[in-house]
Amino acid sequence: MFITPGTPRIVIISYSMNYGVRNCVWTALGDVTANIIQACLVIFVIGSFISDNPTLLNIFKWLGVIYILYLAFDIYKSKPRDINSSETLQKSSLSFFKDGFLVAGTSPKAWMFFPFIFPQFIDFNSNYVAQFLILITTYVILDFLSLVGYAVLANKMITWVKAKAKLINTISACVLIVIALIIAFMQQY
Repeated sequence: MFITPGTPRIVIISYSMNYGVRNCVWTALGDVTANIIQACLVIFVIGSFISDNPTLLNIFKWLGVIYILYLAFDIYKSKPRDINSSETLQKSSLSFFKDGFLVAGTSPKAWMFFPFIFPQFIDFNSNYVAQFLILITTYVILDFLSLVGYAVLANKMITWVKAKAKLINTISACVLIVIALIIAFMQQY
């Protein structure tokens, strides 16, 4: 799940091209923090409640759609970084973290992933807390590395693409809008 392109990866790619890889680390940390909270809630608190109440998933879906559309607008209107300039656009670390956290936290895909996939790897008749810690640690490390990998690749790509940064922002914004529309109209719970 974490290797496949999705909303967090689109945001990371765009942010890497506009703000640099170093700033994307905060977005990745926000993403994995939301995933840790989601996994803990799903496994230990509300797992069966979520799967039995599709209305809750629909609420998360629509919150996610609204936030993705907001990010698409924000990415589209952002001024692309001049590749030949050493100047970097300014945005706070907290803002990067928040964006990563909200994109992952409102993702219905993640809320579905943890209750349906994680329990398959946990034996609840033995020390399931230790099993969960191993599973979530592995997931977080791999997810974080894949996000940073996307950021590095996108940052390398911007040198190759040269002066097409506004085009990349436009494409990224359009992809986010398409993802939001797919989530809005195709995912039914």
